Amino acid sequence: MEEAWVSSVWERLLSKIDGMKNELQHKSPHTTVNGVYDDMRLDWWTSGFWPGILWIVYDMTKDESYREAAWGWDERIEQCFVKPSNLHHDVGFQFLPTAVIKYKLTNDEDGCRRGLAAANFLAGRFNPAGKFLRAWNQEMRGWSIIDSMMNLSILFWAAEQTGDPRFRHIATAHADTVLRCFARGDGTVCHIASFDPETGAFIEALGGQGYAPDSAWSRGQAWALYGLANAYRYTGEQRYLRAAQLVAHYFLAALPEDGVPPWDFRVPAAETEPKDTSAAACAASGMLEIAASLPEQEACLYRNGAVRMLRALADGYATWDEPEQQGILRGGTGNKPAGQNVNVSLIYGDYFFTEAIAKLKGWENRIF
Repeated sequence: MEEAWVSSVWERLLSKIDGMKNELQHKSPHTTVNGVYDDMRLDWWTSGFWPGILWIVYDMTKDESYREAAWGWDERIEQCFVKPSNLHHDVGFQFLPTAVIKYKLTNDEDGCRRGLAAANFLAGRFNPAGKFLRAWNQEMRGWSIIDSMMNLSILFWAAEQTGDPRFRHIATAHADTVLRCFARGDGTVCHIASFDPETGAFIEALGGQGYAPDSAWSRGQAWALYGLANAYRYTGEQRYLRAAQLVAHYFLAALPEDGVPPWDFRVPAAETEPKDTSAAACAASGMLEIAASLPEQEACLYRNGAVRMLRALADGYATWDEPEQQGILRGGTGNKPAGQNVNVSLIYGDYFFTEAIAKLKGWENRIF
């Protein structure tokens, strides 16, 4: 029954994405306004997700129109390295679903070169005193954020690609800092950890896009469980897998009955607060990674949890029959404390939903 459901959702996804391909074209989307995706600058952190969707569909269907639509994106984003830009810790989000997957699928040497350039850039943001990757730019010299766990994959890939272990050393050092300074014993994580950039000393946890420093921002939980699962996949170190499982356990236990999390699990009166479908989509894809690392008897908890969320998204939040809506999922929340992008489509929610369904269909060319 699950196989038939997955095939049905995949066919509806293909139809929706085909329409998006015709409408978005060269747009760099982030969020929808009245159902229509915006067009952000190329150094914005979400610029890799739309071409990433195109590459997944190309890999699954071998439809050349998707390859053609995705092909030039890494070259476009690369220009941010040679022009004034605000590139930061999220270059993994930008170059893994463009340059790296392009190289994996087509052996394009320029894709490989661009992916390695992004990995070098990210490695250059490592603070050796505090053993963390710096978040953002400007005055936030001692800040690191949980989102960076998802960007470590470009460092692990670069280590494998070049044979240079420095990339892996930086990635594992940062992951260990996340275990030490972000993760809590109850399976939750903070969004931002602040350090003294000179001494590396941990100062405090900050709420960031979550409700409070000690709350549980749902997309942050998703970044953590998925990123830690990836760290295990690349290193085989059990501490990362166990930490990923602990975060996943909290996520599943805190899920409301409808299977879609609020934007923060610990916000007061969470049942009246906006949902975040992007958190559900990312967590579902991450739980499939955890499941892939475990024996079947243990894996079923995470796979079943992922399918539960994906069914909830497909049945209650997908815009299958709404051609005026360019996004795939409604109900995303970008930054509730700032009042930004609430109850909208978010391109990364669309990406991780597509990725998770593709995994259920057997897609194996992982990039995160």
